[in-house]
Amino acid sequence: KGDWDTIERMIKIYLRKFHHLIQAGAIEKQVPYPFVAQCTAGCELFPNRTSRAFIYVGYNGQDFLSYDMANGTWLLLQDTDLSRYVQKTLKNYTVFTELIQVLFNDSCVDDMEIILRYAKEDLERQVKPVAVVFTRAPGPAHLLLVCRVTGFYPRPLTLPNADLTYQLRSVLAVTPHDGHSYACRVQHSSLGGRSLLVPWGNSGIILTAGLTAAVLVIVAVAAITAVWLCRRRKYQEMDESEPRSSILSNEP
Repeated sequence: KGDWDTIERMIKIYLRKFHHLIQAGAIEKQVPYPFVAQCTAGCELFPNRTSRAFIYVGYNGQDFLSYDMANGTWLLLQDTDLSRYVQKTLKNYTVFTELIQVLFNDSCVDDMEIILRYAKEDLERQVKPVAVVFTRAPGPAHLLLVCRVTGFYPRPLTLPNADLTYQLRSVLAVTPHDGHSYACRVQHSSLGGRSLLVPWGNSGIILTAGLTAAVLVIVAVAAITAVWLCRRRKYQEMDESEPRSSILSNEP
């Protein structure tokens, strides 16, 4: 934390100096106000453990300057009086250049490797999903069966929860008098090769069990799938050995 605090203070100091540099250049070169100056900097770490550091300066939404980490030089991306003035000033600002080399060639990569190492356990965790089936009535002759699956990790890129788990929903429109029984089947990597079967238990609707045809094609997002199917009316976990003819699924 001490290193981060020091780096943060240094960045704030040099950002203020960068601001003053732009202001001074604008005044000297009579740049009309208002204008926008931007700077982006960072490092990339590749799977083969090589890395790349970068710094780009923008002016009014256009590329302005960049810094060549390998050669330690500022490169013009616009050839104007203002860009040449800023380039010359930065070349003479050797302390700033040295800080850039250390911060983005060394510290940035080292800190990224530390973060990845300590975050690995959290990123690879497995949290089982919780599924709930409920209804909504868009009209007198129809129902919307909703299967909400939440609390799972790893995630598809859908709805985040406050506890860093995720959720998704699958919705099916049905007719109350069709005589079908419905359940929501959930598959997720945290279930260890098994599936979670959650029935719709509204006794006020006439439903009969026993149909073997699925009534909703799988909704698949990343590592989790939720499927409506006509099955039994009790909660259970079922092995993947169950015949798959009763499921409309595109399982890999």
